Amino acid sequence: MWLSDFCLVLPDRIVQRGSLRIESGHIVDIVEGEAPVADVEGNGLTLLPGLVDLHGDMLEREIEPRPKAILPIDLALFELDKRLVATGVTTAFAAVTFHRFGNSEVRSEERGRQIVTTVNRLHSSLLADFRVHARFEVTNPEAGPVLTSLIEANLVHLVSLNDHTPGQGQYRDIERFIDTMVEWRKLRKGVVQTEEELRAEIELQQAKPRSWDVVNDVAAIARARAIPLASHDDDSPEKVEFVAGLGATVSEFPITLESAQAARARGMLTVMGAPNALLGRSHSQNLSALDGIRAGVVDILASDYHPASMLQSACGLAAQKIVSLPDAVKMISLNPARATGLTDRGSLQIGKRADLVLVEMAGRPRVRGTMRSGRFVYWDGSVALHGADDIEPARPTTAAISMPSL
Repeated sequence: MWLSDFCLVLPDRIVQRGSLRIESGHIVDIVEGEAPVADVEGNGLTLLPGLVDLHGDMLEREIEPRPKAILPIDLALFELDKRLVATGVTTAFAAVTFHRFGNSEVRSEERGRQIVTTVNRLHSSLLADFRVHARFEVTNPEAGPVLTSLIEANLVHLVSLNDHTPGQGQYRDIERFIDTMVEWRKLRKGVVQTEEELRAEIELQQAKPRSWDVVNDVAAIARARAIPLASHDDDSPEKVEFVAGLGATVSEFPITLESAQAARARGMLTVMGAPNALLGRSHSQNLSALDGIRAGVVDILASDYHPASMLQSACGLAAQKIVSLPDAVKMISLNPARATGLTDRGSLQIGKRADLVLVEMAGRPRVRGTMRSGRFVYWDGSVALHGADDIEPARPTTAAISMPSL
């Protein structure tokens, strides 16, 4: 199958008018100019590699769209799946939190287990290649055995170490944290918690010990099984040094420029939020992704809480000439694939999987079609398809098939 007359964004250059051939779900040829046969006509659309998202919190939000409104996990997963491929995401690491958080009924050890097993069980029926990013809160030792059992069952594909205790990490500024939580809980609960009650709650959180023995055990099991280990909200070079010693190779959302620089010095790949890059600021008033990118210390942009921001932020970086389009695209495709050992995808190169995104770049970028392993998983009808059976949109199976390993 030939995809003809596209602008091709390769890892190191742009082919303004080129074509790409797919066989058995892989890229087998890339040429300049039109193809001898046009099975899919680009008419100048831009062709990118499928996006790889290392950190998306959307599934938990899809399950609990409002406080205590808990939807079935499979329903939430199917709906998020459609939304992801429509924004160009073909590989998604769904973030699952092993920590009870506020009044949420989703973020708990047992619910985390249910989400993880559901994602794996339904893997073959999904449009995107879903994987599990397990977020382990270091103040929650009860989650250790649950997470360990899931790792040993080959149901987890990325582990991150998190500490959301106020006074450090993302919430270093206690006063700003209090202001944020008052507004957040007003929106979520319909009542305003008094400052005295909130300060008392913070003191209880700060008094909880870190479960370093459990952290070491989880990190050791991840290393033994070659599961990538990430740190989260690194707020100092000293913390980077500590997590690197545990085997972390990825630094998610470093809080300061110094932390990001320390991570890069240790050979770690750094992740920032695509919404942060799109908006030009951190909603927590921490390191701006744009400042980090300009300083050359950001490797990866993740959806965080808004999947459409991945493509939009990358294209925005190129439009502003902060980085080239090939380098911006690598932040949302090749670099996250490398960070997680997925060497079969992430770029338009011969031999790679044909995970592709067809984008209209006039005005605000719009995804017109998404392919996974050479088959359409999203198509809005605007791209001309001709004849061949193998270019029909994919029809995933509906059977709930267990997937012990990816």
